Amino acid sequence: MDVCGVLAFVAIGRASHDEAGSVTGFASTAWPFLVGLAVGWGAVRAWRRPDAVVPSGVGVWLVTVAAGMVLRVVSGQGTAFAFVLVALAFLALVLLGWRFAAGRIAGSRGRP
Repeated sequence: MDVCGVLAFVAIGRASHDEAGSVTGFASTAWPFLVGLAVGWGAVRAWRRPDAVVPSGVGVWLVTVAAGMVLRVVSGQGTAFAFVLVALAFLALVLLGWRFAAGRIAGSRGRP
């Protein structure tokens, strides 16, 4: 789910800037966040409780954005303040949203 969320972020962002057509452009935009996502999973050991909002979701979200932005700077890509805010908001929605929904569904199944 996390990879799909990051890829959706990239696809929507590129489409909103009329940059949707290039596969290499898509990959260039996606790789910093995908690497950040992998680092986030490793940092919080998210595989132990992948659907937990805290600590897995919050840790993965924050590390994904932070590492993604650092890697964008290192690779010569932009990190405008508005872009950072959009990344924080969108990735929170997808990386935390599915975990929250999964928790609510699991909780409702356990109730009589």
